[in-house]
Amino acid sequence: MNRALQWGIASVTMTSLCILSYFFADIQTTLWFHSLGKTWAYELFKKITHFGDSLYYLIGGLFLFVVFWNKKAHQASHLAYSGLFLFSTVAASGLTADLIKYIAGRARPKLYFSDHLFGFDFFHWEYAWTSFPSGHSATAFSVGMLLSSLYPRWRFFWFFGAVIVAFSRIFLSQHYISDVIAGSFLGIVSTLLLYNYFFKYKLDVSEQKKI
Repeated sequence: MNRALQWGIASVTMTSLCILSYFFADIQTTLWFHSLGKTWAYELFKKITHFGDSLYYLIGGLFLFVVFWNKKAHQASHLAYSGLFLFSTVAASGLTADLIKYIAGRARPKLYFSDHLFGFDFFHWEYAWTSFPSGHSATAFSVGMLLSSLYPRWRFFWFFGAVIVAFSRIFLSQHYISDVIAGSFLGIVSTLLLYNYFFKYKLDVSEQKKI
């Protein structure tokens, strides 16, 4: 199966899941999680959701790149490219998510709770109208995909972490399921594209030199 067909199938699948969730699951699941109240699980997921904050990864990636760039050691070269990869993929997924958010103008769950507003009203800049896609989910899956590329032996752990962070947005009633599906897909796509077209060769070469 060629790559274009794979991307096509993945995109159609993601879009179908978002549409199905929008019509049959988003409101019901959000109301259910909202009804649980602020239990110990709520407080736990409030902490977990911070792992989807892009600022930490942007600063960390930039720090690695600046500190280890132009160092002669092969290990330093690998760390520098890894840092640049981290910064680039989180920035790419985050900026793309923000652009789509402002164009789509989807009401966040809190507007449904307060005024029963649900759906899209294009070109909104207000926070309450920037639900689609989930930026935290995009960041979580960008990082999870990146770590899976660099350390494939621990792939299950990285993706499990990404899933938990993305799920926290649903549990906390900050996003609908369809927002999280779209954000997660965006994070995966941004990392795969950057890895295959910009970073794969550089990281492979620096890894071989390190050995």
